[in-house]
Amino acid sequence: MSVAFLVTCLVIVATPGTGALYTIAAGLTRGARASLLAAFACTLGTLPHLVAALTGLAALLQASGIAFAIVKYAGVGYLLYLAWTTWRDTGALSVEQNPAGTSVRSVIAAGITLNLLNPKLTLFFFAFLPQFVPTGSGAVAAMIGLSAVFMGMTFVIFTGYGVCASAVRDRVLSQPRVVDVMRKVFAGTFVALSARLAMQSR
Repeated sequence: MSVAFLVTCLVIVATPGTGALYTIAAGLTRGARASLLAAFACTLGTLPHLVAALTGLAALLQASGIAFAIVKYAGVGYLLYLAWTTWRDTGALSVEQNPAGTSVRSVIAAGITLNLLNPKLTLFFFAFLPQFVPTGSGAVAAMIGLSAVFMGMTFVIFTGYGVCASAVRDRVLSQPRVVDVMRKVFAGTFVALSARLAMQSR
């Protein structure tokens, strides 16, 4: 396993994107437990992209403009949906005074969907990882191993983001005006991310 692979994966994972933002928002609005669930769900959401890369579906996504557009605009639509529910303080990122009441299903479903509808991840597994996979009979095992490293880094870093966010949760929730601003900032950021995704090309 090369240093270049590890460094590149670290940069990709640590750079704030939809998954990191979702995990941070979950920590602030719903507590540490929800942030861990969000980190796990976002990590789990990368599995379909690995399967796509191994089965050749990623090649189809790369070659077909229609297939790419379908996945991309489904992702755009879901980000806009998250923005709307966050703005209205409903859905998976609604602010909860009692973190114990967090809905496991809603947090996990939203996290998986976010990464599932991110075509950039499929292209990452299709175009980037194979550069570090040796040819021959062990190629599939090597691909799975590198993917496991990437997923492990994703979970650890996202968990760190979420736990740090949950640590200041009580201080934030004690100021209703700050909560309102925070919710609107997250909603606006989801809109901005949807716009960036809409402009993404293959």
